[in-house]
Amino acid sequence: MGGNLKIKKSTKPTTMKLTILKEKLNEGLKLNEKIAKKTLALPILENCLLETEKNFLKISSTNLETGINYWGLAKIEKEGKICVPAKILTQIINLLPLEKINLFEENFVLKIEDENYKTQINGVSPEEFPIIPQPESIKPFILDSLSFCEALSSVSKIPMPSSARPEISGILVSFKENFVEMVATDSFRLASKKIFFSENFSEKISFILPQVSAREFLNIFSQEKGEIKIYYSPSQVWFETQMEETDHPKIQYTSRLIEGEYPNYEEIIPKKFGTQIEVLKEEFLKHVKTASLLSGKNNEIRFKIDPQKEIIQILSQTPNLGRYESSIKGKVRGDEIEIVFNWKFLIDGITEIDTERFIFSFTSVEGPAMIKPLEKEDYFYILMPIKTV
Repeated sequence: MGGNLKIKKSTKPTTMKLTILKEKLNEGLKLNEKIAKKTLALPILENCLLETEKNFLKISSTNLETGINYWGLAKIEKEGKICVPAKILTQIINLLPLEKINLFEENFVLKIEDENYKTQINGVSPEEFPIIPQPESIKPFILDSLSFCEALSSVSKIPMPSSARPEISGILVSFKENFVEMVATDSFRLASKKIFFSENFSEKISFILPQVSAREFLNIFSQEKGEIKIYYSPSQVWFETQMEETDHPKIQYTSRLIEGEYPNYEEIIPKKFGTQIEVLKEEFLKHVKTASLLSGKNNEIRFKIDPQKEIIQILSQTPNLGRYESSIKGKVRGDEIEIVFNWKFLIDGITEIDTERFIFSFTSVEGPAMIKPLEKEDYFYILMPIKTV
């Protein structure tokens, strides 16, 4: 992967013989298939590496930017390893009506045999498979897997690919004192999600995780309960979960990191607001979604906020199609204001709020606005209004 890539070549055949539960093999293959991708430059990358390790079958895949290792308990009769196409092996195993799978390797051919089934898949030498880097004597950060996934998911939609500013095309993950913060921006909006802990971390670190890696991570770990270990180096990060029945690793996912320094986002967080509203999340969302149907190609929705009547008017229109207007009650503090937002950006921020009510704060007609859950400090979302003539 990057500078860590090492490829060896050999024609020496290996031998492997093992039995594994289909459920375990299927799980490992489906996870690996998310990473293995065919490329013209390196066709080896469409393969997964099957390798015995003591009482486990280890399944590995990489695309050179990210990599995955999966371990499943197996009955190992003969040690060995082989590379085979990940997609075709996954499809075959998924369709076999068996509880246990017998795997044999001979002369770079993987054999799947039972009384009623015999399948052979041509493989390649495992020595051609790129080496996936491993953490070296690093003390991990240990977090709840589902909480980490939830926090990462809440900001993962925001970054956009940028060759000019690659650092904002990823997600900033920072370990600070007694919380982990995840931040993402596309220069039009910014989101922050925090996970708080009762104890302080022994050290403070931060890294920029590519958005593609964040999405792969969520696809892999979103259903994994229990703890997740996070190992970090200046160029690489590893995420690892353990098996329930043993302390042996179950899934290890690694990604290269984005180099560079993340913008000092704290400088743009508004400190003072001219107007604030407090509204019910679901009621507000329904009005915005309805207004979006007549918002036109620019996705514009207009808000008129009246502090005296404590009414928020929501308006949208599309020439030659129609217009929408509705109003909702809410707690309003500050000045009267009329302001326009992109409804897609607005919904992205509000959807991630996990309280019944939220606070929407405005600095000015053209200044940044902030969305926060009521009486919670673990999330905020900043977005810029649309300038109108």
